[in-house]
Amino acid sequence: MTERLYYSDSYLTEFTAKVSAVDGARVFLDRSAFYPTSGGQPHDVGELAGAGVVDVVDEDAHIVHVLSSQAPFAVGVEVTGRVDWARRFDFMQQHTGQHLLSAVFEDLFGHKTVSVHFGDHYSTLDLDAESLATEAAVRAERRANTVVFENRPVIVGFEDGATATGLRKPADRSGEIRIVTIGGLDRSACGGTHVRSTGEIGPVMVRRVEKYKKLSRIEFRCGWRALARSRADVEALSAMAETMSAAIDELPTLVSKQAAGLQASDSARRRLSEEVARFRVRALYDSAPPDGGGVRRILERSATMDELRAMGQAVSTLPKAVFIGATASPPAVVFAASEDSGVNAGAVLKGALAAQGGRGGGSPRVAQGTVADAAALEEIVRELLKAED
Repeated sequence: MTERLYYSDSYLTEFTAKVSAVDGARVFLDRSAFYPTSGGQPHDVGELAGAGVVDVVDEDAHIVHVLSSQAPFAVGVEVTGRVDWARRFDFMQQHTGQHLLSAVFEDLFGHKTVSVHFGDHYSTLDLDAESLATEAAVRAERRANTVVFENRPVIVGFEDGATATGLRKPADRSGEIRIVTIGGLDRSACGGTHVRSTGEIGPVMVRRVEKYKKLSRIEFRCGWRALARSRADVEALSAMAETMSAAIDELPTLVSKQAAGLQASDSARRRLSEEVARFRVRALYDSAPPDGGGVRRILERSATMDELRAMGQAVSTLPKAVFIGATASPPAVVFAASEDSGVNAGAVLKGALAAQGGRGGGSPRVAQGTVADAAALEEIVRELLKAED
C-alpha cells in the first residue's frame, strides 16, 4: 500500500521513500507525492533518484511510478522523488478552477457537471444542459473571477462518506473520503491536487461553449494558461489588425464587411462560371456527333472540379446529352446526363466507381466521384463513354 502524500499536501514536491517493489521500469514505493492519473486529472512527472518519471498509475492501493528506462535501484533502498512543480501547479489551478466553475454554473443556473477532462492545453466540463447561451457563460465566468478576487480559502479535509453533508455531488461510497471545500461556495469529494485559496487559481477564462450530445461542453483555462492564451489571442488579433491598418476593436466591423463583400463576389463569380460553362458546353455539344440513338457524348479533361460540376449541370439541361468530366489530381470524375438521354448518371457512376474501388454518387442527372489513381480513372471514363441505361 502506498501512502499518498499529495492527499495532505499538494505543495510537497520533494520527498524520500523506500522502494517496495521493482518490475523493469515500474517502481512501487511505500509513500509518494506523485499524483497518478485519476478523476480526469493527468499524472505528475518528475524524477526518482535521478531517473525520469514519465507516467504514474493508480493500481488499487498502490501507485506505480513508470520510469523512462529500467529502474537503476533495488528493493529496500531509500530514494528521493522530485515532482515537476510547474506541471503540478498548472493542474492544481485547472482542477480547483473546475470546482469553482462547476459550483458557479450549478449555483447560478442549476446546471450540474456530468464529467470533466483536464488536458495539457485546455480543460473541459460537461453540463447537463442541452444548450447554454453565451451570456450565461460570460456571467458564470465573471462570477468565478469574482470568487478568485475574494481569495476564499480552499480547505482539504477527511470525513465519513455516509455522514458527509452539503456535497455538490453525493458520495458514492462510505468510509473516509477526502473533501475539498471552497469557502462558502462548494464542497466536493475529490482526490485531486488543489491550491490553498481561490486567488491562486488566477484568472478563469471560459473560451468556448459547444453542444456535445445532449450536453453543453465548456472549454476553459485557468491561471497561467489563461494568461498565455490571452497573450496568444492578442498577438493574433494585433497581426490581423496590422494587415488591415486598423485597431483591434475595429476588427469585427471590418471582418463583417469583408465577409459580406466576399460573399457577394463569390456569388457573382459563380454566376459568371455557370454562364461560361453554358457557352463552353454548347460549343462542345454542337461539335459532338450524335450516336445511333441521337445522344451526344462530351468528354472534358481541361477543367477544375468546380468547372466540371458547372458544365455537368449545363449538359443536363440539353437534349439527349451525356457529359464525362475528369481531373487527374486528385483523380476524380463528374458524370451528367439529360433526362431524355436514357442514362441515370447517379446509378451508372455508382456502379463504375464500385468496380474500381472508388467513392461517390449523385442524382440521376449529375453525379461525381473519386478513385485511387489515374489507371482507375481511365477505366471509369471508358465505361462512362459507352454508358446506356
